[in-house]
Amino acid sequence: VMKLNPQQAPLYGDSVITVQLTEEDKVEDDVVFYLVFTGSTVQHCTSTRKINPGSLETISPGHDCCETVKVALCASREGHPVLVVAEESFQFVQDEAYDAAQFLATCAGNQQALNFTRFLDRSRPPAADVDFLDEKVALAFRHLKLPAEWNVLGADQSLTENVPRETLMHFAVRLGLLRLTWFLLQQPGGRGALSIHNNEGATPVSLALERGYQKLHQLLTEEEAREPDSWSTLSHTVHSGDYSVKYHRGLDVYMLTAEA
Repeated sequence: VMKLNPQQAPLYGDSVITVQLTEEDKVEDDVVFYLVFTGSTVQHCTSTRKINPGSLETISPGHDCCETVKVALCASREGHPVLVVAEESFQFVQDEAYDAAQFLATCAGNQQALNFTRFLDRSRPPAADVDFLDEKVALAFRHLKLPAEWNVLGADQSLTENVPRETLMHFAVRLGLLRLTWFLLQQPGGRGALSIHNNEGATPVSLALERGYQKLHQLLTEEEAREPDSWSTLSHTVHSGDYSVKYHRGLDVYMLTAEA
C-alpha cells in the first residue's frame, strides 16, 4: 500500500504529490520508482524524487477531465522486470482557480462581467493571497483549451481602439497579477489591450503606474521584459503527436502524457 498526499489535484496539475511507502517498499538506491496515472482517455507516467527512504515526491499531471483515476506505483531495477508495487486512486477536480480562469476567458469582451470584476478590487486581498491567486489562475489559464479565435479583447474585433472600455488586461493589472498579465500579453489582443482606455480614461499601463506596481509596469513597457518567476517557468513541455513530455526543473521530475 502507498499513501498519496494530497489524494486529489486540480485539472491543470502542477502541484506536488508526496508518496508515502510502506516498510517493505523502502527505497533502495538502485530502484527507480514511477507513478502511472490511468484516466479514461489519457495516461500519464511521472518520475519521482526520493525525499527519504520512506517517501517520494512527484508533480501531478494536468488532466483532460474531472474524474477518479487509477495510480500505479511501479519499481524498476536494472536487469529486472518492472513491478507494480502498489495501487491507489486519485481524483482530478475543478478548483476555484480553474473556475476563475474559465469565467475570465468567457467574459473577455463582456462589459457587464468585466465591470463586476472591478467590484473585487474594493475588497483587495492581502499580497500573499494575490501571489497565490496569480500563480494558480495563470496555471489554469494555460491549461484551458482556448478556441482558435479567442482574443483578450473578446470576439467583437470591430470595436475600434478608441472606444473606452474595460478589458481583461485592466482586470489583471488592477489586482497586480503579474503572471496572468504576462500570459495575456502573449495572447492575441494582449498588446492591443495596453492602449485601451476605460471609462475613467485609465489604460492598463497607467493603472500599473498609479498603483505603484513597478514590476508590472516594467513588464508592460520594457522591450526586454522577462517572464516573471513562477511554477510554470520551472517546467518545459515538448509535444509530439499524441504524446507530450514535460520536465519540471524545480523537482527534477519528468512526465510523459499519452492519449490512451
